[in-house]
Amino acid sequence: MDTAERVLAYGGGSLDRAGPLRTDPTRLGALLTESTTVLLPLWRDRCLVDGHGPIRLSAERAALVRSAVGETVFLGLDGEAAVFAADLSALPERSAVEMAGAVRSVDVRALVGRIEPGDASVLAYARGLLHWHRQQRFCGTCGAPAVAGGGGHLRTCTGTECGRLLFPRIEPAIIVLVEAPGRSGRCLLARHAGAAEDAYSTLAGFVEIGESLEDAVRREMGEEAGVTVTDVTYQGSQAWPFPAGLMVGFRATATSDAVRVDGEELLEARWFTRAELRDRVASGRPLGRVDSIDHRLLTDWLEED
Repeated sequence: MDTAERVLAYGGGSLDRAGPLRTDPTRLGALLTESTTVLLPLWRDRCLVDGHGPIRLSAERAALVRSAVGETVFLGLDGEAAVFAADLSALPERSAVEMAGAVRSVDVRALVGRIEPGDASVLAYARGLLHWHRQQRFCGTCGAPAVAGGGGHLRTCTGTECGRLLFPRIEPAIIVLVEAPGRSGRCLLARHAGAAEDAYSTLAGFVEIGESLEDAVRREMGEEAGVTVTDVTYQGSQAWPFPAGLMVGFRATATSDAVRVDGEELLEARWFTRAELRDRVASGRPLGRVDSIDHRLLTDWLEED
């Protein structure tokens, strides 16, 4: 089974995003008061948790949170239950934790593996959308305040001569497992600036305006590692709302063994055999973040031998 057929962390959730409801403020207002409705509170991109996991507020406490924060965003429907999120970032952390009935705040990425994949998907979705709202308080064209609408999925400039509609932006990036030419069974991993001495991962980079995903693969591999690649093949994609990414995975084949790192983003790059990577795993060194498509690209490659 290839990467594209598997569900990666932060994707594949069963939540119905119910797009048509976003344009019905009367219905959304009614849903907010229903007893089955769930409200997810976050604080500065962090989940609020108790001893059982992420807090899911309903009824009385949800009303208290809504009165404190004002705005909520509509995430969708979980069966018949509506799911909203609220941002408590304007409060001190302790106040936010107490208001939600939580015990602490935690990065959603630290919860992966301890909560259901669908729950991780919804929390990451909420995190990304709430982060965008905090960063898009004003219109980038005229500077006037922007107000939320569309169930939290757009903001509208209040400038009398502007009125621009502002939508959440996605920042696509490519991530690539590069194989050596021929049948040598080696892949290229690199140590990035700021990484630990023996921390290696696949190569990645943001897509620029005016280029395709495949163009971005070829450019980034050349710029960062001095590697020319062919046979660029899509492997799968992953939602990565930290804060607004979309990771698109590829494989590619280098035309030669020569490597020349840029010395800025990459400090070192080298070829690894499958046996070497298995030895690293056996010694307790992980193959990238376990919640990342980077990890999946490498584990899929190891399974092919």
